[in-house]
Amino acid sequence: MDLTQGTLEEKHGRAKKMMLWFGIISLVMSFAGWTSAFVVSSTRPDWLEDFQLPNAFIISTVFIILSSIAFLVAKRALKKDDRKQVTIWLLATLVFGLLFIFNQFKGFQEIIDLGYNFTGPTSNVTMSYIYLIAMVHILHVVAGLICLLVVIYNHFKQKYSSTNMLGFELAATFWHFIDILWIYLFLFLYFVG
Repeated sequence: MDLTQGTLEEKHGRAKKMMLWFGIISLVMSFAGWTSAFVVSSTRPDWLEDFQLPNAFIISTVFIILSSIAFLVAKRALKKDDRKQVTIWLLATLVFGLLFIFNQFKGFQEIIDLGYNFTGPTSNVTMSYIYLIAMVHILHVVAGLICLLVVIYNHFKQKYSSTNMLGFELAATFWHFIDILWIYLFLFLYFVG
């Protein structure tokens, strides 16, 4: 495909999508580095062998999957120009995203209640890695929520339609990426950790 073909608007759209994918690839590389360091560090003598992830992390995984499904349904509704359904499902995505973050912090509290702190004299390397990986992911979920709020704002301003979906699609792609990323991280921490 010749990337120089098409209208100026189509070229801008392709450029924005490509920039998003470059960002996603760099994030994949960052998390691959952290999970690789996790694996290498697991050979240390002070590594916790019998630690189980908190149940709140399982619940948060359900919420982020539901948020991604809600965003998919919102996108399908937008393709049909069903503004009411788009509004409902975008707000559902927002609520599920907030519930994900709430349960992540609830999981951190469960870890602390077990006596494992993330820093200081009562911390250990296992908990520090779990904290680092989960907190950096939460920061990306917050970025995704900010994108989602921009999409909701633009939706109420009637910026999107079945023929003008670029900003909506970019936000949806990023949101689905952070969903898939968390599923990978959760399974990694659950089975490798």
